[in-house]
Amino acid sequence: MLRLFLLPFALWSYTAGAQLIAEPQAAELHVAERTVPPRRVVLGNEQLKELVPMLGRGGVAVVANATSVLQADVRPNPTHLVDTLLALGVNVRKVFAPEHGFRGDAANGAHIADGVDARTGLPLVSLHGDRRKSRPEDLADVRAIVFDIQDVGARFYTYLSTLALVMEAAAEAGVAVVVCDRPNPHGHHLAGPMLQPEFTSFVGQIPVPLLHGFTLGEAAAFINSTVLPAPCALTVVPCQGWAHSDRWDPPVAPSPNLPTAASIALYPSLCLFEPTDISVGRGTPHPFECIGAPTHPATGYAFTPRPTPGAAPHPKHEGTACHGHDLHALGTAWLDAPSGFDLRRVLDVYTAMGSPEGWVTSPSFLDKLAGTDAFRKLLGAPSAAVDVQFAEWTEQLRAFEDVWRAHLAYPIQR
Repeated sequence: MLRLFLLPFALWSYTAGAQLIAEPQAAELHVAERTVPPRRVVLGNEQLKELVPMLGRGGVAVVANATSVLQADVRPNPTHLVDTLLALGVNVRKVFAPEHGFRGDAANGAHIADGVDARTGLPLVSLHGDRRKSRPEDLADVRAIVFDIQDVGARFYTYLSTLALVMEAAAEAGVAVVVCDRPNPHGHHLAGPMLQPEFTSFVGQIPVPLLHGFTLGEAAAFINSTVLPAPCALTVVPCQGWAHSDRWDPPVAPSPNLPTAASIALYPSLCLFEPTDISVGRGTPHPFECIGAPTHPATGYAFTPRPTPGAAPHPKHEGTACHGHDLHALGTAWLDAPSGFDLRRVLDVYTAMGSPEGWVTSPSFLDKLAGTDAFRKLLGAPSAAVDVQFAEWTEQLRAFEDVWRAHLAYPIQR
């Protein structure tokens, strides 16, 4: 069951039946042009007149992190949704903490422990520690779970997996799920390989492309109708005034190593470097805006990763100069471009470094991130074989596009 609260929209013009443009060389489908919202986008968590009454007096759990604040783009000290709900008399019983923790100050992959939030006194139940899915006893005293987190649109960004597991647990416990929706900074394109079932993991939980194009509200509708054995009672509170072609930059960093709009733009294309010898700039002021390694040929650009509390306590190649490339300008250019995705860079760097043995430091993790072992098998392959594989992935994206369109809550092209 899905309820979508459609709130009044201004009469802005949209292109009906907008077609996505294929880029077979990049394995990408994208909108015709990027656009700008003519007015401020109102997030789902700001629709309090709709949200609070539907929660009623029963116990509520909130899945939230540092991005779960109201009007962060216009207020210097925005109020957290949990604090807001408590002030409005909602019976918030606990907070579920995803990767990076409730307050968003833990590094990627860090073990998040259960605890108590010092500010509110609420119990914190980790969904990124000993377990990724809540237990029946965690849901025994709640009737609804509110999910309010900023996503960045990549399949391996774990908030999408957390959403799927929250919905699965809720369906099993007979608990409702309310998703407060937000724009997807990568909502203007679909890209990369589809997840193959044998590579399902916490960095690839549902069968979508590497760039899935959904908001989390749209993804929830897809999960409910396509993925779960039995659906949960789902309500999506949409954001207002956004189209998939619109550029929208999160006002709060979605995680410690994605501090800028340019880093978010580059992240999906660079993340497959993570299980290799190449650093993506963790432990520098510009994570996911540069790449390099001590063994990379000198280019005139270098950086040295340093321990960074809350973001990179022990970064790859710590204390060692890494030669490589500054990609900030590319990320900035992609922000307003209808396309912007490049997995070939991983293949090109591998070749440029002489195809060194051991360059992939974790083949199994690379396959999980890619959602297939086909990408790893392209390392060192002839360009003709790469072209064939990328064209095949593009055809798979076309097949997925029909499913994607069936679950959209917002126009594709303004």
